[in-house]
Amino acid sequence: MKNVEGKVIIITGASSGIGEETAKVLAANGAKVVLSARREDRLQMLAAEIGENAAYLKSDVVNPDEMIALVNLAKEKFGKVDAVFANAGIMPAGNMSELKTADWNRMIDINIKGVLNIMAAVLPEFTVQKYGHIIATSSRAGLMSVPGNAVYCGTKHFVRAMLDSFRSESIREGTNIRTTTIYPGAIKTELLNTVAESAAKDMVSQFYENVGLTPDTIANAVLYAVSQPDNVAIPDLVVCPSMEG
Repeated sequence: MKNVEGKVIIITGASSGIGEETAKVLAANGAKVVLSARREDRLQMLAAEIGENAAYLKSDVVNPDEMIALVNLAKEKFGKVDAVFANAGIMPAGNMSELKTADWNRMIDINIKGVLNIMAAVLPEFTVQKYGHIIATSSRAGLMSVPGNAVYCGTKHFVRAMLDSFRSESIREGTNIRTTTIYPGAIKTELLNTVAESAAKDMVSQFYENVGLTPDTIANAVLYAVSQPDNVAIPDLVVCPSMEG
């Protein structure tokens, strides 16, 4: 696809779901993908399926040094980095009164710090070359209040606000770094596996089963954003089932 072929794109959370499908879709359209996740066996299989246009590093977004190593791998293997898709995330749910502070901190580490860590690793490259594209997975929970999921909701609001503010900074600084925040609704991925068993989870799982979209829906949204001409910005994309209120 025009303006995708030859681009080097880093994807975090690439071992399943949205990240995995996005890697396949981008590679099918001529991009070179650099894959990050903690499950090395899944990364190996995905990279083998894609072929020579894929590289991978077993890495964790909560570790800044591993994100720097990921960027270095992209440069060593393919010579540059054009875009990053910060996609890793978790969603353990529960009312704040339950005081599941370990879950709160893990969401902060992955959903917030994970995005910041890959940005910190790649921004020096983007700033020098004066172009780049940062895409991040927020959620429809980043656009509304969600009882029973307050901390998750807060992490996704952070992604939205941070990227929007950063985009304005890039314009002022003349670095030409574009941003796209994607807000998925009900998508059939492993994300629900991180939610503790409860009646609420059963109800949500049934909804996802009945009307949820497959991960390639978001992969095609990423492809759309990446494929735009360099002078076109797609700051926000909401993608959800037509039956989702």
